[in-house]
Amino acid sequence: MINRWIKACVQTFVGNTTLKRHVREHHVYNTLFTAVDLELTSLNPSTTQITSVGYVSGTGGRIDLSTSGYHVINTTANLGQSPVIHGLTPDILQKGEYLEVALRALIPLFQQQILIFHNARLDLMALNKAFKQFAVPKLEVFYIDTLQLALYQLNKQHQVLPSNSATLSVCRQRLSLPAFNEHNALDDALATFQLFLAQLTELGVAKEATLDCLLHTGAVGHIQLGGS
Repeated sequence: MINRWIKACVQTFVGNTTLKRHVREHHVYNTLFTAVDLELTSLNPSTTQITSVGYVSGTGGRIDLSTSGYHVINTTANLGQSPVIHGLTPDILQKGEYLEVALRALIPLFQQQILIFHNARLDLMALNKAFKQFAVPKLEVFYIDTLQLALYQLNKQHQVLPSNSATLSVCRQRLSLPAFNEHNALDDALATFQLFLAQLTELGVAKEATLDCLLHTGAVGHIQLGGS
């Protein structure tokens, strides 16, 4: 047990050092980001399945719509209430592509860019599960979570957070961003990227700042996808 504890401490220290070194090398407004969103069958990380993936990239405070991508995933998983929420019915999913094909398309983005999620934990757990399922080579991913950025700001303003105060739509409303079509992976990815840019302005991030200026918010992280 002691050896496992020591190993965990070492891994945490090395991981934190790697993260700090990596973000110091990236200027906020010169970094290539890709916002990613997954539509899932449930919020249970151990059983959820991916039904669609959307993503869009940008740099210099601008989003490049020509980089956007959208993959509907062919799955026979139990959909539960997912078709009602996302509109992806079994007949639509049957015409989708296999998850492994979609993952292979994502790997170059994950290797070269810093990812943006709204609720990174859930999406990254689903991606990690998929990477392991298809024996995709291990991949270290650096990311920013707009949900955590929102919680950081909200916790400075409230002792007790209002209910549903950090959903993507509510976070956008608070920063005067327009309404959008929710629960489509590509629309959500674009909405997340727009939210991130607005949050940078809200936080007063300087044009010359490096990404380590966001470390204190708890919204910057990295994870190894795949492997044991």
